[in-house]
Amino acid sequence: MRWLSIVILACASFPAPALEVTICYNYGCAVQAKIEVDLDDLTRLEQLFEDVANAAVERGSIQLAIGFINRVAGKQTPIRNDRGENYNDDGVDGRMDCIDHSHTTTAYLKLIEARSLLHFHHVLEPVHRAPLWLNDHWSARIEENETGEQYAVDSWFFDNGEPAAMIPIHDWLKGAEPHG
Repeated sequence: MRWLSIVILACASFPAPALEVTICYNYGCAVQAKIEVDLDDLTRLEQLFEDVANAAVERGSIQLAIGFINRVAGKQTPIRNDRGENYNDDGVDGRMDCIDHSHTTTAYLKLIEARSLLHFHHVLEPVHRAPLWLNDHWSARIEENETGEQYAVDSWFFDNGEPAAMIPIHDWLKGAEPHG
């Protein structure tokens, strides 16, 4: 019994490993980088999902969580320089187009899902819309478990660290934007 106590104490003294997430930036995923989400960040992330009672509240938590993880990534990579859309950060290291955002946000969503924080939704592959050449756009996507309704989780519209837009997929595919 004494040896078991020693082993437990020895194991408890090692910090939990950080989780790695691969993100991309500089348009078209030209640069890929691994970020670490440490135990403190995971605790804060989990707190965003503590009081989720239904699908609508969970979508709100997802929006906040994407902004939070983007801030974590911004401390480790130049994506802290990313500004909403593609015009305010042209040529800046760390800029992100919709392709970068869709892949990176999907990676964040898969982390959230792997931590068993989603109870009302599951993560799908990124979605693409291109009814007109000028409206070509990509986004991360989730689906509500009970209704099958899908949502674009789109962080491209906002500066790094802001909550993501959550737009019903049928509206997003028609060109809907959070700005109206």
